[in-house]
Amino acid sequence: AVQVRESGGGLVQAGGSLRLSCTASESIDEYAMGWFRQAPGQEREGVACISWSGDREYYADSVKGRFTISRDNAKNTLYLQLDSLNAEDTAMYYCTADRWGLYDYCSGSWSPDHWGQGTQVTVSS
Repeated sequence: AVQVRESGGGLVQAGGSLRLSCTASESIDEYAMGWFRQAPGQEREGVACISWSGDREYYADSVKGRFTISRDNAKNTLYLQLDSLNAEDTAMYYCTADRWGLYDYCSGSWSPDHWGQGTQVTVSS
């Protein structure tokens, strides 16, 4: 089974940017991919997800216009560009993969097949 590992989290000031990366252990050609986040005491939120071919994307309303998801199947890598960050974006961010999943699988209650360990994003105000 594919394994995914996140990187790129850190501490950033409000209004700043970060780019998260997620590297998979094998080809991601057959996987819809996405990012979830969870802050302490809050429910898990599907942030953004992308179709296996990269032609369709979904964004949660809370990040629309500020975050951009992309993928490079040749490098088995998923990205999340985070811009205009604010304190409410502080959370652990998880990379996920769902084999032959829908492009918007992160929009509802569906739990994808594969999860990374997470990378912490902290935004200081």
